[in-house]
Amino acid sequence: MKVLVTGSNGFVGGHLCRLLEQAGVDFLPTVRTSAPGMVAIGSISGTTDWSDALQGRDVVVHVAARVHMLNDASVDPMAEFQKVNVEGTMNLARQAAAAGVSRFIFISSIAVHGLTSGNTPFSPDDKPNPHDAYGFSKYEAEQELAKICAETEMERIVIRPPLVYGPGVGANFLRLMKLAGSGIPLPLGAVHNLRSPVFVGNLCELILRCLTHPSAAGQTFLVSDDRDVSTPELLRMLAGEMGKSARLYPVPVAGLRMAARLIGRSGEIARLCSSLQLDISHTKKTLGWNPPFTLEEGIAQTVRDYLRR
Repeated sequence: MKVLVTGSNGFVGGHLCRLLEQAGVDFLPTVRTSAPGMVAIGSISGTTDWSDALQGRDVVVHVAARVHMLNDASVDPMAEFQKVNVEGTMNLARQAAAAGVSRFIFISSIAVHGLTSGNTPFSPDDKPNPHDAYGFSKYEAEQELAKICAETEMERIVIRPPLVYGPGVGANFLRLMKLAGSGIPLPLGAVHNLRSPVFVGNLCELILRCLTHPSAAGQTFLVSDDRDVSTPELLRMLAGEMGKSARLYPVPVAGLRMAARLIGRSGEIARLCSSLQLDISHTKKTLGWNPPFTLEEGIAQTVRDYLRR
């Protein structure tokens, strides 16, 4: 089996390539711009030429994507998401099918379901309900991929992860770690939400399972650490791994949301205060799979790496 991995120098792609190497899988890592030991394919769009990278490959794992950015400087973010996440995926899938690739694993996002699950965890059978440009682009890419695979012999597998964390993580989780270790009083003690994160090691192990498992074909999988955690509990866990105590004070959530609207931070407060739970029973049953790392193990590895850096 020969595998093509896109986005190989990204957070998830990098971890996946290291796992594939350890597992003895023949894989080709691709990136947008030149990097040691990797194949550069240029910008991802509807015109990217994948022919050389796809030659002789059996499976494509499409990790590369345009992701959320807090301060998006592009003139038209929706158009950029469309160009990379939708047109880029369609182009790669068409070329993969024409090259004889048998299986296409698409790393989508739980944003396809929405930004909050309310009181009922999301399941893969729930009707998609994206709320932002990123979520819409991932959902449209899923739909177009399904059409391409229905017209060819290529098998489709979709994985929708939530917040991914682990050694080398950046963005929102890195900010959370900095807050947890800062000693700054945080007004989050009255938050009673539940969220389902996924350790990058668990996500990569699931991708590894999907490379060959016969029951994975045509399926959509949700993935998490199979453990839900509140924002205050997560902050305490992070601070504890740093040998510190999180300083959390109870401020009514309604007050936090009102203050966030006034300063233009509604999205950040929503992520900290709302629930986003995933039901991964379908994934576990279909693949005979359980997350090999616990939430505690994932947090410990992540914080150790953060402190080293």
